[in-house]
Formats: sequence, C-alpha cells, structure tokens
Amino acid sequence: MTSISASQVKELREKTGLGLMDCKKALEDTNGDLDLAVEELRKTSGLKASKKSSRSAADGLIGITSIEGKSFMVEINCETDFVARDDSFNSFMQEVLEIVSSNRDKSLEELLEAGIEEKREKLVQKLGENIVVRRITASEDNADSSGVYLHSNNKIGTIISLKGGTEEVAKDIAMHAAATDPMSISPSDISQEVIEKEREIYRAQSEESGKPADIVEKMIEGKIRKFLSEVSLTEQDFVKDPSIKINDLLRNNNASIVGFGRFEVGEGIEVEKVDFASEVMSQIEG
Repeated sequence: MTSISASQVKELREKTGLGLMDCKKALEDTNGDLDLAVEELRKTSGLKASKKSSRSAADGLIGITSIEGKSFMVEINCETDFVARDDSFNSFMQEVLEIVSSNRDKSLEELLEAGIEEKREKLVQKLGENIVVRRITASEDNADSSGVYLHSNNKIGTIISLKGGTEEVAKDIAMHAAATDPMSISPSDISQEVIEKEREIYRAQSEESGKPADIVEKMIEGKIRKFLSEVSLTEQDFVKDPSIKINDLLRNNNASIVGFGRFEVGEGIEVEKVDFASEVMSQIEG
C-alpha cells in the first residue's frame, strides 16, 4: 500500500471539506491519487463536483489567546466574509483556541484528530461552506517576554517572542510586524535561493542601463542590500518612530527576537475564479 503523507491528507481535506479519516481512507484506496480520491469521496459521501467542496476557502479569521505567559495563534478559513462574521464561526474559533492552548505540544494534525475535526464537520453542515483550520503557531517556550497584536478586522495577527525586553516592547514590535509584513527576523534568515532570484531580477534590470559590467555588479549588490533591509524585521524603520530601526529598539531594551509569527487570512491560497454562467448551465443540465 502506498504511504500517505499528512500533506496529501491536508490537501484533500481542504479541497473537499470532508473529514480527516475519510480523506485518508480515500487516498489509501486510490494509492495517493488526489483526483481519484475526490471521485471516491463523491461516491461514498455524496460530495458534489464543482460545489462548495471545491471552492476556495480563502476568507476567515485569525484568533489569538494568551494563557500563563504563552500566546497562541490560529487561522481558520471559510469561503465568504458573511460566514466569517457568523456567531457559530466565531464560537468555533474560541473552541479551537481553547483546544490548542490546552494541548501545547501537539501538532495541528494531532489536534484535529483530538476533537477539532468533529466540530469542524458539524459547522460545515450547519453553515454550508468549506471551513478549514489552516495553521497554528505559538510564542517560544524560552522567551522572557512575548507580545501579540490582532488587527481590528481579525484578518492579520502577529506574535513576537523576546529574550530580555518587556511585554510592551514585544507588543510594539508585533504591531509593527503586522503593518510591514517582514519576510524574516534578520537578513541572515533569508534563504540564498530567495536572494539569488532577486539578484537575477536586478541584473536583468541593470544590464539595460548600458553601464560597464563592474558598475552593474555594484548596482546589483546595492539593490540586494536595500532589499534585505526592507524585508528583514530587525533592519526595518520602526513604524512608531522612523528615526530608529527595530534593531535599535531591541538594543535600547536589552532584547533580542527569538520567535516571530505573522498570519494574514488567505495569504498564499489560490482563489478559484468561478464561471457563473457555466455553473448555472451545469445545474440546469444536472
């Protein structure tokens, strides 16, 4: 039997909105073939093609809670903002946060099996949309202080963990990170692959200038340094006081960042474009 990975189960679950064990069994029965697994679930569960199960769940909410000095953040997705504002959806968010904060050492997959999945399935049946508990994160256990920020629309959330410093400083940096969307904590955390891709773009741009090769290389390296400073949290200008950088704020408070998490609802999810005319025709023909 083909070994089924957690990522395969997750992908099928997000695509169909069906239960974890149902998705795992369907993949096992079809030797990991995603398309065949969808067809299998259509046969066994009444799943309908091109209906709610296959629509993108790219809306939703971010939830944050802090208990006994540790903070937890969750993203739960649905299809529409209308459902995201439903009281049942918000109640489910609070239930998930409680389960996550009470089981600090468990992965999302373990937590789904521990009770979240059953609650999610009931909510899908009640609200009629695909709902996905997409990801979780928490502040670092070795942090001396941590700060959280949840934007007023509950669509962006951040957690910052510090060695040294204070909760006030951590919260200021969390608010800053929500606004600036840094790629990493420091330049050294950015992968060489990302840097090389940027270098290729800058080289193509700079070579059109007609300048000598040595000047072009200096221009490229200058742009790389600027890029690293813009996307690295520690190198950014502090939004509350642009005269200093986050590094300066940390130094002035004898602190360093040991953990950073930022969630924005739906980021990275490919939103399916619906051809409503075709959908209407398929309903007429079906």
